Amino acid sequence: MDLKLLDAEPTEAERAAIDAVVGVESSNGNRVARRDRTRRHLLLPALRAAQRRVGWVTPGALGYTSRRLDVPPADAYGVATFYALLALEERPAEVLHVCTDLSCRLAGAEVPDGALPCNCLGLCERAPAALRTVAGPEPREEQIPPSSLPLPQASGLKLLRRIVEGIDPEAPQELRALARARELGPERVIELVKASPLLGRGGAAFPTGAKWEAVAGQPASPHYLVCNADESEPGTFKDRILMEQDPFGLVEAMGIAAFATGCEKAFVYVRAEYPLAHARLQNAIDLSDVGVEIELRIGAGAYVCGEETALFQSIEGYRGEPRNKPPFPVEVGLYGKPTVVNNVETLLNVPHILLAGHARDTRLFCVSGNVARPGLYELELGTPLSELLELAGAEPPKAVLLGGAAGSFLRPDQLDLPLSFEGARDAGATLGSGVVIVYGEQADLVDAVLRIAEFFRDESCGQCVPCRIGTVRQEEALHRLASGKTNGDEIRVLADLSQVMRDASICGLGQTAASAVDSAIHNLGVLA
Repeated sequence: MDLKLLDAEPTEAERAAIDAVVGVESSNGNRVARRDRTRRHLLLPALRAAQRRVGWVTPGALGYTSRRLDVPPADAYGVATFYALLALEERPAEVLHVCTDLSCRLAGAEVPDGALPCNCLGLCERAPAALRTVAGPEPREEQIPPSSLPLPQASGLKLLRRIVEGIDPEAPQELRALARARELGPERVIELVKASPLLGRGGAAFPTGAKWEAVAGQPASPHYLVCNADESEPGTFKDRILMEQDPFGLVEAMGIAAFATGCEKAFVYVRAEYPLAHARLQNAIDLSDVGVEIELRIGAGAYVCGEETALFQSIEGYRGEPRNKPPFPVEVGLYGKPTVVNNVETLLNVPHILLAGHARDTRLFCVSGNVARPGLYELELGTPLSELLELAGAEPPKAVLLGGAAGSFLRPDQLDLPLSFEGARDAGATLGSGVVIVYGEQADLVDAVLRIAEFFRDESCGQCVPCRIGTVRQEEALHRLASGKTNGDEIRVLADLSQVMRDASICGLGQTAASAVDSAIHNLGVLA
């Protein structure tokens, strides 16, 4: 593409939308104001604002944003093209995005003429699902269907209790846990979190207390807190429901985390496909005084930004490409400073630790697929998977996908697996982000495996060779097997690709891109 962005001018509507994010332009002619040179972090919000105004990111909007923030046009173009929900070619002001991922495929999703197929929208309990975006003076996004199913009364309720009992998500709540934290002091709060069994609920299962202690002890300043709410794992919707139904609880939990670890500013990074969560979280932030500035940041469609360092890159205004580790975020994180990163479910456990003492260790599970009662279930860790399936009204399954596209397929004779970190590990699986997708006897497992391979090929950021090439070769080999056009060597090729991606990829996307595929072949015999 020939970039002549600086020759293009934005419309007045685009200019106003961008200025609302970056501020009114100074009167220095073409000279970039000094204050704009350090605000690259506003690049993605500005591009989103321009698109929400006219329906796409025009050359004029991209050029104007580049000049206002002193970002080279080619650099800004590289950022804009990284995100799936930013369009750099003209399209209608109103667009229907239709999910074609795992749960929606099982529900018979079809893409009508004029609509755009997209990856998981995090509305799996409502499948088939879609998202309508409408650009204009009053832009809006609409989730379809518009409301969640009733939350099941699962056993072991802790995180879901307030939601099930009917808390008002738009009314401020008493900050009892934050008050308790201030009584105890930062060191004692960290001691209590360390003494609890709380492990990270985003998939890595790192001890939360150890992470907080590491950041609190760092001499560099400032410290940052980041709530990772970019849940894009196909089949996952727990954090969306928590943010939609208990936003004040999350804001309070962030206040506690910031207090305990000495963080001077906090960010909550939410995927773009969650408009109701955006509105309710911003309302909760505006109406709550938790002792720390919290800024809502909205993504633009990139699965890899769920990886913590890719998320930092996105907040800072760069392509969401993961960084090498070490150094780890507790030492060198957002803007190069010590950073606490926790996901929504992890943070919402903290108030219960402070108020309830030794509360049972529970976990949220997102159940979808061939079940009578899809939804969000909270169970005590160690509960057999078969009990969860019974609660959800699952039909006799052909297979169960545990952990999402980055997880593993289980056979019908493995359904007594204890839903705990240790139980999943012993079975060669992972709880991941709590995804449980049920495939009934009529489900097409070959189609599911091919879709998973397509998903990872599409979502690879392309930064490292093992993932960039490996995900493409994996999909090609699977299609040859599915079509019968095989040379007899595909299974070995897939095994080699799996090993290389797992050992040599920079981040978890490439490291787990073959996990479900490998389990489908070797545990279920699909395409073997």
